[in-house]
Amino acid sequence: MSAGKAVIGQSGGPTAVINKSLVGFIKEAINSDFDEVLGAKHGLAGMLSQDFVDLSNLSESQLYGIGKTPAAALGSVRKKPTDHDIEKLVSIFEKQNIRNFFYIGGNDSAETANLVAEGAKSIGYEMKAFHIPKTIDNDLLETDHCPGYGSAARFVAHAFQGDDADNRSLNGIKINVLMGRHAGWLTAASTLGKSSEEDGPHLVYVPEKTFNIENFLKEVKEVYDALGRCVVAVSEGVHNEKGEYFLQTYADQSGSGLAGKTDSHGNIQLSGSGALGDTLTNIVSEYIDGARVRADTFGYLQRSFIADVSSVDAEEAERVGQHAVVASRESQSGSVILKRQFSEKYYCEVGTTELRKVAKHTKEMPSEFIDSTKPYVTNEFFEYAMPLTGGIEPKTQIFV
Repeated sequence: MSAGKAVIGQSGGPTAVINKSLVGFIKEAINSDFDEVLGAKHGLAGMLSQDFVDLSNLSESQLYGIGKTPAAALGSVRKKPTDHDIEKLVSIFEKQNIRNFFYIGGNDSAETANLVAEGAKSIGYEMKAFHIPKTIDNDLLETDHCPGYGSAARFVAHAFQGDDADNRSLNGIKINVLMGRHAGWLTAASTLGKSSEEDGPHLVYVPEKTFNIENFLKEVKEVYDALGRCVVAVSEGVHNEKGEYFLQTYADQSGSGLAGKTDSHGNIQLSGSGALGDTLTNIVSEYIDGARVRADTFGYLQRSFIADVSSVDAEEAERVGQHAVVASRESQSGSVILKRQFSEKYYCEVGTTELRKVAKHTKEMPSEFIDSTKPYVTNEFFEYAMPLTGGIEPKTQIFV
């Protein structure tokens, strides 16, 4: 039996280096024994509509350009497949002799890959399904970290360096809201550009710890009273002891209608608006009379910012794409992972794990990365995250 055709798609939120994984895949795939190498436009949606492009004849300059381009070159999608979708998809694959399915994305994409593999198995169609990791949220299980996170973390660190200088210029309270529905990896990255204790962010709120609005107000006021200013980093997914998102519970209590939309995977929409930042700004303004309070929501800018691509992140993203093809020669299906090697110099090896171990679930920041005495992170987090960014230059202090 021939190796059949291979198809690859991109799914979920784009990153600054997701196309590096695509390029790594293409370079390895065209030198493999696949009958044809196809790209699906807009992931699963393109596969179901058979909207394919031939990736076999791209020039070196084209591949270089794709690798330098942020966001999803093939187009992305947020679509959870139904049983009917899986049945239809496997039927399409069978008719086209597509026996190798590759999907770049997060945990929802790993779930899709697993569903495809199980769907093919249920009808006796021999094929392989591989998940290639990607997410700025850095919340995939099994892998040390996720391609896309290092570049987004680098952007966040640099943004906070500049924002802290701005805050020093016009003293006040600045609240920045960052992506992170279940895990605070990206919010924690706001600390990576600090040069001293007086640098912002001064307070960091992540979903791994219960968010209490009364404590939040007291902590902000304490810093503001001590320094005359305060810079705050807040994850979009901060929640109460019941696991209810603050934005959702506030909307329910106030009747403001700020939250409530969900995507196809059932996730409440937290990104894409400044609702949380605006809400916290209003609450803080009422609590601290006379304070200048402002907020920004980093939103989608942080995930595809071309000027802050981490060289480490880019290299690893290409390697995981390449390894998916290598692994497909040896394994039936799986998810590519990065395994940190603990030596004097930072390095990660690539490997694979079972799809079911990555699908659906998310990885939170470990307790040793989170300060137990205050809303902040520990040195262990710095040691973990800094190499992924390619390094952050200390901010030069020019204030007198």
